[in-house]
Amino acid sequence: MSRAILMVLDSFGLGATPDADQFGDQGADTFGHIIKAAHDGRANNDNRNGPLQIPNMEKLGLVAAHQNYHQTQSASDDLIGLYGVAKELSRGKDTPSGHWEMAGLPVQFDWGYFPTTVPCFPEELISHLIEECDLPGILGNCHASGTEIIARLGDEHVASGKPIFYTSADSVLQIAAHEEVFGLDRLYALCEAARVAVDDLNIGRVIARPFLGSNGDYARTANRRDLAVPPHAPTLLDILEKENRSVISVGKIGDIFAHSGTGKVVKADGNMALVDATLSAMDDCPDGGLIFTNLVDFDQSYGHRRDVAGYANALEEFDKRLPEIMNAMNDDDLLILTADHGCDPTWEGTDHTREVVPVIGYSSSLQPRALGTRETFADIGQTIADYLNIPALNAGSSFLEN
Repeated sequence: MSRAILMVLDSFGLGATPDADQFGDQGADTFGHIIKAAHDGRANNDNRNGPLQIPNMEKLGLVAAHQNYHQTQSASDDLIGLYGVAKELSRGKDTPSGHWEMAGLPVQFDWGYFPTTVPCFPEELISHLIEECDLPGILGNCHASGTEIIARLGDEHVASGKPIFYTSADSVLQIAAHEEVFGLDRLYALCEAARVAVDDLNIGRVIARPFLGSNGDYARTANRRDLAVPPHAPTLLDILEKENRSVISVGKIGDIFAHSGTGKVVKADGNMALVDATLSAMDDCPDGGLIFTNLVDFDQSYGHRRDVAGYANALEEFDKRLPEIMNAMNDDDLLILTADHGCDPTWEGTDHTREVVPVIGYSSSLQPRALGTRETFADIGQTIADYLNIPALNAGSSFLEN
């Protein structure tokens, strides 16, 4: 029986969607702008230089998928994968919506968001959390980049004991605190209280952002925790669980789905450690199962930080590991590479960008071909359901059928 390996290159968009102008993202192109920056020498750093080198993903059809979407060049005849892009039906450009949709559950309602004013959080919410969690107050209370606000307010946080509250264009409340000074367990407890408190505001996630360091030199740690709203209907993962199939969730997948149907959850720090964890999961996953991996560094370490060179280097690092993954596959396993949204590192601001995502498939049992532009990320989940021979999802069309 077949297995599926679904790997999300978090934020790796392939170009603005037709509705990107509604999000202020018309012209965004994470992949295209990284290619151009690398060609122009603007993506050079101590780890890489020159044009982008991703021969393995190129062989699978990634470059062809990008070119076909932008109608810039015909595809090569010697590709070995199934390749295309997918548009998002969900109304946002956030992490839960993207992941839920690829698992067969588009988010067609509006999340709640916090305004760009300062302060941005409702006074009654902050007052409630200060009282319930015995806080001396809070810092931040604004839209911000996580690394910037920790650098700016870290010293004051350490001196005062006040946690740092901030948000973004996503439906999210993020709370940063020093692991040792404030306490990791205390931060988790605060975020759990906040999760309950923002439910009436329809906020998608509360994220604990622990960090370490001193005297203005701070770094976030791997002990991040996402507290998400549970999916509002069954996803691919729930159906697999109902069918007694194995699911191994690598990285933050468990948190994104509020641990609904996510099976065995494996954490790791950094893209390469997450690839290692995926390879280990492939050793353990029985026939008929799913390995679902999120490679978060593309987004949190490079996209949001607008680090073009870092993003390019991360793509090249992953590409070098791809043969290991493909060699570890059984003959009838299916590998799909995709993303949940864009985060163009050349774009203004630090938020996600509304883009199509890659849909790159590989199995030695499938003939290579172009998949065109899929109308929803849900085609990914529907294809996996089809391939693993479980009941069909409520959204999407299997690209094995046409």
